[in-house]
Amino acid sequence: MRIKKIFNNNVALVEGPNRSEIIVIGKGLAYQKTPGEDIDPLKIEKTFVMETKELSERLSALLSEIPPKHLELTDRIIRYAKKDLKTSFSNNIYLALTDHISYAITRHTQGLSLKNALLWEIQKFYPKEYHTALHALHLIEKETGVKLPVDEAGFIAMHFVNGQQDGEEMEQTLMVTQMVQEILNIVTLHYGIKLDEESLNYSRFVTHLKYFSYRTLRHESIPSEDDELYEQVIAKYPEAFACSEKVRAYLKDKYQVETTNAEMVYFMLHIRRVTSR
Repeated sequence: MRIKKIFNNNVALVEGPNRSEIIVIGKGLAYQKTPGEDIDPLKIEKTFVMETKELSERLSALLSEIPPKHLELTDRIIRYAKKDLKTSFSNNIYLALTDHISYAITRHTQGLSLKNALLWEIQKFYPKEYHTALHALHLIEKETGVKLPVDEAGFIAMHFVNGQQDGEEMEQTLMVTQMVQEILNIVTLHYGIKLDEESLNYSRFVTHLKYFSYRTLRHESIPSEDDELYEQVIAKYPEAFACSEKVRAYLKDKYQVETTNAEMVYFMLHIRRVTSR
């Protein structure tokens, strides 16, 4: 592999097969090297091959603007997250999360901290990712001496969530989180009760809401095929119907979404179960 650009002693851009560009990491792999020379493959500990040439160029450009050690730090965090969450991530996460962590460190050293408006929802809906993100803050502090606020754990957790979803945009993931919380708020206000967040029915409802929200944002819906069932559920659970009608009105008003009767049946059944004592 021939060196095209050196970022530091441990990080370089090299030319791979078919003239592809690869970011490589390894202790001292670029030490006393110059562009045009070959890299010792035995020293390569990690390679970054982006899905597209555009992403590869963006990662290379990012490393020209930030301390390359931030990529190494992000790599450690992602490797830990893969093991802790027992999952895999799209390579895109290296670009997005490295950029976020580097900027967060810079902002914090300048006395600027961003509040995470969805922190509470993230803690509730993505507890595993949030717990892993708290460890990421520990790694960042250990490596850089910068102690980031827990708000950043929320942001990092969403990168973990986003990275498992085959390139879904972060904006969409955050919108889904917000939509789920707002629907839950409608249910709790309608019934005037506090839902049991430890119950299986609550977990099932939240899972359904997440999938529904993603379908909504993709303009997908379950077609109505059995209006007789819809009428039966209305007759059997009139209070759940009244609540689901508020959800339907909210979705139409805020997101311009027309909810099908088939979707409403699912809403009524879930609402009935999650509000039953």
